[in-house]
Amino acid sequence: MDIFVLEKLLVYNRSQNTVNDSYNREKVVEHMLDPITSTIIAELEDGEKNSLYLAEKSFVSENEVCTRLSYLVTHGFIIEKQHGENFIFSANLDKLSQIIENSENFGAAIEGLEKMDSFLN
Repeated sequence: MDIFVLEKLLVYNRSQNTVNDSYNREKVVEHMLDPITSTIIAELEDGEKNSLYLAEKSFVSENEVCTRLSYLVTHGFIIEKQHGENFIFSANLDKLSQIIENSENFGAAIEGLEKMDSFLN
């Protein structure tokens, strides 16, 4: 399938604001613990931000911001709005908190941090 067609489908799906509630908890935690994605999420704790601002703060392209947040957007952890050519993101703090509060996932988060720590050392 042509990349242009895929981009159009992605924009269409985003504009529909559909949220898929069946998600892989481990994958969500993995995304949340990713150093770049966690930086982006931390910026969203204070309210909505546009993709250019998030790209500058996390030292990646706007496209990479959208890509890194796409799984979290699809499942309602991050809310995405489009204004013209700009993407505006905000965090669904209640839903993000539920992942961390779940003891099973918290244990997976700690394990992920330990893996990251051992990799860095």
